[in-house]
Amino acid sequence: MTQSSPKAVVLLSGGLDSATVLAMALDQGYDCHVLSFDYGQRSQTELNAARAVVSALGVSAHKHKVVRLHLEDFGGSALTDHSIDVPEQDAEGEIPVTYVPARNTVFLSLALGWAEVLGARALFIGVNAVDYSGYPDCRPEFIAAFESMANLATKAGVSGQPFRIETPLMSLTKSDIIVEGQRLGLDYGLTVSCYQADDQGRACGVCDSCRLRAKGFADAGVEDPTRYQA
Repeated sequence: MTQSSPKAVVLLSGGLDSATVLAMALDQGYDCHVLSFDYGQRSQTELNAARAVVSALGVSAHKHKVVRLHLEDFGGSALTDHSIDVPEQDAEGEIPVTYVPARNTVFLSLALGWAEVLGARALFIGVNAVDYSGYPDCRPEFIAAFESMANLATKAGVSGQPFRIETPLMSLTKSDIIVEGQRLGLDYGLTVSCYQADDQGRACGVCDSCRLRAKGFADAGVEDPTRYQA
């Protein structure tokens, strides 16, 4: 990466989608600064996966921040409240209980703050409106509204240096995403997508995220490197 490379802040959970986005941003020539969150989620091992992905893709450790948020203090989601079970099958047409209230709004807001400090104009996030779980903060309408807000609410935005929220996965199927990651040499065995992975990072194989991931590998004709619980 040269000194003239444009800077970007990339949100990385440690899952398949966000890891692919980081690989894509690097491939596009961005100087990537990576932001992950420990927000009280069930699967802490995804943060270990995020660190492994950052290292494998050659991003310096000092450019990767893991920020602690206490979203479990609010609860309201099966991912942050252990009294709510992660379902094996989400109800058709309903927003699933794994939706974390305002999560992407909070994450993007903090990414926006860091981007302004860094002088970065691009924020990358791995939201998808095709093979996804029906979360309202993964839709194009949300991204467009947040980008508009970002350019109204920041010194950079009102000074003629607008931010862009980059969503390269928005219209891709899970298999499309996997094929792109394969092209970029991404090792999906490092990633953890499961809502309730164990301490070794092994997936449950039954949650919505696991099912979408497994279907994506099958549809792409790519061997699934996911480690599953016995």
